[in-house]
Amino acid sequence: MSLRERKKQLTYQAVSETAIALFLERGFDKVSVAEVAAAADISKPTLFRYFPTKEDLVLHRFADHEDESARVVAARADDESPLDAVRRHFLDGLERRDPVTGLCDAPQVLVYLRLLYGTPSLVARLFGYQRRSEAVLAHALGDRMPDRLAAGQINAVLRVLAEENWRRIDGGMSADRAYPEAVADAEAAFEQLRSGIDG
Repeated sequence: MSLRERKKQLTYQAVSETAIALFLERGFDKVSVAEVAAAADISKPTLFRYFPTKEDLVLHRFADHEDESARVVAARADDESPLDAVRRHFLDGLERRDPVTGLCDAPQVLVYLRLLYGTPSLVARLFGYQRRSEAVLAHALGDRMPDRLAAGQINAVLRVLAEENWRRIDGGMSADRAYPEAVADAEAAFEQLRSGIDG
């Protein structure tokens, strides 16, 4: 990255962290974009150059993962199928307690996910990120109709698994305690993808 790109990335991160801190303190709907801009010491137009919507101030963390499955598929070994590559990557994420898998009980992740899932406009905006993720995965698979269907199915499985893991964590289970069930669910889900619903 060039110096300019690094500075832009640091500003991007700082503004988002400022916004999230305000949202956690007072609630997403009770903080205006103008207040975020003032707290971050930038103008409102500058803020909108970085974040097109208020929701993006929270959801930019998901933007880093939009093309994650596509990258995994593109980087897989020649003898590994796309589905096996995504499965391997998700299971590795569970083992690392990657927040994207929903299986993370770090305090800062818990408060962030409660903000996210407790705010309807953020949940709605999240679907936009998931649609873009599906599109880039479909492109990595080949972009034909069967590839688009496969990308939709894979993304749906990843989403449902993450939501189920988050439900466990939000219900009071530790990530370590939930881990065996999360792995079993993931294995069953990927097997169903491989064999089909009737199988």
